[in-house]
Amino acid sequence: MSKLVTAGKTAGAVGALLGVATAGAAVGFAAERYVMGRSLRKDDPYADEPFGSLRGKSQIVVADDGAPLYVEVDEPDGPADVTVVFSHGYALTQDSWHFQRRDLRGRTRLVFWDQRRHGRSGGAADDDGDEVVVDRDTIRAEPRQKIVRERLAADLSAVLDATTPRGPVVLVGHSMGGMTILALALERPELFEDRVRGVALIATSAEGLNASTFGLPTPFGRLATRSAPGLVAALARRPELIERGRRAGSDLGYVITRRYSFSRGASPALVEFTAQMNASTPVDVLAEFLPVVWGIDAHAALPVLAGIPGLVIAAENDHLTPLRHSRDIAEGLPLAEYVEVADSGHMVLLERAGLVTDYLDTLIEQVRRGPRPSRRSRASVLALWRRK
Repeated sequence: MSKLVTAGKTAGAVGALLGVATAGAAVGFAAERYVMGRSLRKDDPYADEPFGSLRGKSQIVVADDGAPLYVEVDEPDGPADVTVVFSHGYALTQDSWHFQRRDLRGRTRLVFWDQRRHGRSGGAADDDGDEVVVDRDTIRAEPRQKIVRERLAADLSAVLDATTPRGPVVLVGHSMGGMTILALALERPELFEDRVRGVALIATSAEGLNASTFGLPTPFGRLATRSAPGLVAALARRPELIERGRRAGSDLGYVITRRYSFSRGASPALVEFTAQMNASTPVDVLAEFLPVVWGIDAHAALPVLAGIPGLVIAAENDHLTPLRHSRDIAEGLPLAEYVEVADSGHMVLLERAGLVTDYLDTLIEQVRRGPRPSRRSRASVLALWRRK
């Protein structure tokens, strides 16, 4: 497990306060789970959806530091003229792309992979040697050889080289997966416009979460922002304190997932599925990857992506990567379609799966045809998805 060092007592005290507040909120939400969650299961359109059952041809891609990365490839029914590579988010797995995989398979070549130490992927022998230093205002990682951002880029690069050495590629990323794509653009800009012909960034950020208020009133949001790294660092040293609450099927895991990943009225089956993926990610892995989602600065990657077709999707009720994060990215990508989705949270790829898949399908067809698209105005996109 990563070595964790907390600098100062303030972060620990604030982290404890956040823990108490979170636990209190969970108590209130837990009752709602039973009253509204399980009781509505019979009416849930996704109650019988076979989440996690879609599988492709599996292979292990060995990263440059020896980490085994689990990859699956779905070959198309026809010619493999475009390959779409999907990168999942923080504390998730490749199965988070369930609906996109279900609806796009057979129509184009699809590549799914688990980020290191997530899902079925392992880590390098020296992953446990990374040191995470936490103070009251920031979090930074000091790995032995590379910072986490560079590591994510190197892993995606390895997956690309192993699975798609030639032919046009569309990269699709959700949350941390989008940050992984931005990191790749910083580390290997020569890939873009040559092999990478399109990019989709869904509920992601070029600046990280350290300025987010997590959907809380401003004073409490700032408190949460400042204390979250300290809290995660402390819990990573004592994972037994929260693993029971995070286990699959727990009330605490369910209510926190519902609060921060979905909008009100979301399908209980979708919440359960996401909570299970979250619970399968060990606490020390959460701590290891927190630096990249917390403090990434990838704005310099946007000019690298500016010359290729793109898609930026934001969710109105996303408390983790608020609208302004996606608007900021869209401003730097003149050829990207920008969509704000009403009545959806951070897991928009599940909650509004059909919409996301339709826009991805359009992007894939644009790459297949070749001509660069003109950018639709933000106003028209907003009107399109807010119209009743």
